[in-house]
Amino acid sequence: MTRTLARRAAVTAAVSALAITLSACGGNVGGSTGGGTGGSGDGDAAAFPDGPITMLVGQDPGGSTDVIARAIADLASEDLGVPISVENVPGANGAIAARQLAGEDPDGTTIMTFVGTLAYITPIAVGDEEAVDIADYSVVTGISQDDYVLVTSPDSGIATVEDLVAQPQVDYGTTGVGTGSQLATALLMGEAGVDATAVPFDGGSPTLTAVLGGQVDVAAIQVGEAAEQIEAGDLVPLVTFAAERNEFLPDVPTAVESGYDGAEVQQSRAVVAPGGTPDEVVTRLQEAFDAAFADSGYQEFNDSRLLVPNEVAGDEVVTQWTDNLERYRGLVEEYGIQLGEQ
Repeated sequence: MTRTLARRAAVTAAVSALAITLSACGGNVGGSTGGGTGGSGDGDAAAFPDGPITMLVGQDPGGSTDVIARAIADLASEDLGVPISVENVPGANGAIAARQLAGEDPDGTTIMTFVGTLAYITPIAVGDEEAVDIADYSVVTGISQDDYVLVTSPDSGIATVEDLVAQPQVDYGTTGVGTGSQLATALLMGEAGVDATAVPFDGGSPTLTAVLGGQVDVAAIQVGEAAEQIEAGDLVPLVTFAAERNEFLPDVPTAVESGYDGAEVQQSRAVVAPGGTPDEVVTRLQEAFDAAFADSGYQEFNDSRLLVPNEVAGDEVVTQWTDNLERYRGLVEEYGIQLGEQ
């Protein structure tokens, strides 16, 4: 496991070099060539892009989603020939930014790096008036997925998932209400019949701190956020919540392998535009992000962040996320799980 995670160090220098190169080019500012045009359509769509683009991020600066957004914005701006600036509008697992996006003109000048859990987990935890429906947006492309790993402190006395489910009571940390971290652990505890209490935090960093400090017994964290502490021996990985073993943690079983068939949850991200954005504009944006995904520096960035590419077309993203929502809704009902704040 340590040897595999050590790959991160091997690509860090290359990723840093990419960042320096992009900074020298003006950050999110594209090259000097003119923007491409879409297919047949009205004049505005055919001229796209003819000015700067804003990419909203519904999470804080420095977090995984923010870092991913900036990496792809830098490279897509080169292909489009216009600057793409990243604007953080954090709160409610991205719902505040998503509502802002919904009110923007559907012309491609405002887009968003959208987290999948906002579309397929948060609606189960909040009322209809607060839920975000991905069908109300134009999805440009998928980006990548993060696997979650359930971790504990070496001092907890819990070394395996079997040890965990044998505990008389468990306090588990989550990265927030209506997140994949919460749902993944709740499903495992529900299937195992464990008396467990969720302790929500605001993001991955404070959740990690709580596990390391013994404030909670376990927590589900995105693999990329926990990798350094796992490699250092400061955290013990118990299971991942992916369909298959994570290639960066090949010795760690999945929850499904361990007998918990419903506990398969991943974070996913996509580039999304306001609903009603012309097809020609969506296509031109997709071409630009496809160019970003093909960049070797970006691929090294993915490796360094332990991300799994999910660079699929927008309609496939909608299918994935809609299927996830229905599956998770059924599991939450089956196990009597309450995701909303009590």
